[in-house]
Amino acid sequence: MRGSKQDRSGGDNRSYAATEEAGRLSEIAGPLVDRALGSEWYEQPGSDVDRAALTLCRLRRARAGEKGGPQFGDEAVRLALAQTASPALVWIASRAISYMDESGFPEAVEDWFPPEPSG
Repeated sequence: MRGSKQDRSGGDNRSYAATEEAGRLSEIAGPLVDRALGSEWYEQPGSDVDRAALTLCRLRRARAGEKGGPQFGDEAVRLALAQTASPALVWIASRAISYMDESGFPEAVEDWFPPEPSG
């Protein structure tokens, strides 16, 4: 197959690498989220909460690449988060919303929704 590396058994090495990486990341993601509970992200960039979020993103990409679609990556993240303690899950969700807000997500989607009635 042109443009892809084949292993000796005829399989695609990229798929094998994605499978191996997704497996490794799925094992460490939950514990990293639990360890991130209480980590600060404004005064200390690169804290445990940022590492946990990065690991979840990498897990999502690896599983999506392995299985051939983003929904598989989303499922892998949900499975990893299901293994975490509830307070840690709330903490990482707060970090994700903070990042989304600061990265312009509200402005990117606000046209999809009619204005909320006031009062």
